Amino acid sequence: MNVKTIMVIGAGQMGSGIAQVCAMANYKVFLHDLKEDFVQRGLDSISRQLSRQVEKGRMAAEEREAVLERLHPSTSIQNAADADLVIEAVVENMDVKTQMFKMLDEMAPEHAILASNTSSLPITEIAAVTKRPERVIGMHFMNPVPVMKLVEIIRGLQTSDEVYNVIETVTKQVGKVPVEVNDFPGFISNRILMPMINEAIFALYEGVAEPEAIDEIMKLGMNHPMGPLTLADFIGLDTCLYIMETLQEGFGDDKYRPCPLLRKYVKAGWLGKKSGKGFYTYS
Repeated sequence: MNVKTIMVIGAGQMGSGIAQVCAMANYKVFLHDLKEDFVQRGLDSISRQLSRQVEKGRMAAEEREAVLERLHPSTSIQNAADADLVIEAVVENMDVKTQMFKMLDEMAPEHAILASNTSSLPITEIAAVTKRPERVIGMHFMNPVPVMKLVEIIRGLQTSDEVYNVIETVTKQVGKVPVEVNDFPGFISNRILMPMINEAIFALYEGVAEPEAIDEIMKLGMNHPMGPLTLADFIGLDTCLYIMETLQEGFGDDKYRPCPLLRKYVKAGWLGKKSGKGFYTYS
């Protein structure tokens, strides 16, 4: 199967990043969201990213224009009818994702592959709401998408070898490194990362150290490029909480219990960088 047209569902930070790297790899891309304003915001973000590449001499101005011409705004889910591959990048919520996959299953052509950018939710469960579970797969890009090289490729219980091979090829063509994992809560990246972030929050909650000290210790002592509390703010504390709850429910193990301080911050609306306040304050 030859993928020529990709539809990305969700024009937020992740979705627009995925759309950008796909367009840069010569795919025709539909960037879809509920409202024109959301789509335009995503396209503007891509345009700014590409302009910076031109300013730094990493891309010719003509190449930037060619990439932007391959991007097509979409507010109609019916555009999925023209896609060979659909990559869903909506909110990390099972009900929202399953409703979206039911619609995509109706709209997308029979040969199309339906991929989810979920960071923790079971692909098998998402695939089960479609009539093509063998053509459903996980493609977990890392944030920020244009910079980070990894894509976790998650096989559902029924994902076919053919579909895996196509997605592996597409991943390489968009300049990423595919790594195969099986369908367990949190996969590998968040199964390891989120408990570390949660433990850092417990250390703050228990008064072991201040946020700056916790982050500095992990940066200087463990050679992490970013401290766990800064990273949590960057990811979004609501997303961190949701993934910890997914891990706890999926494994039935209290070692994944979210820290009460994390719950408190989320209830207060302190979601990190996107809300202006989390473990740190952002202007």
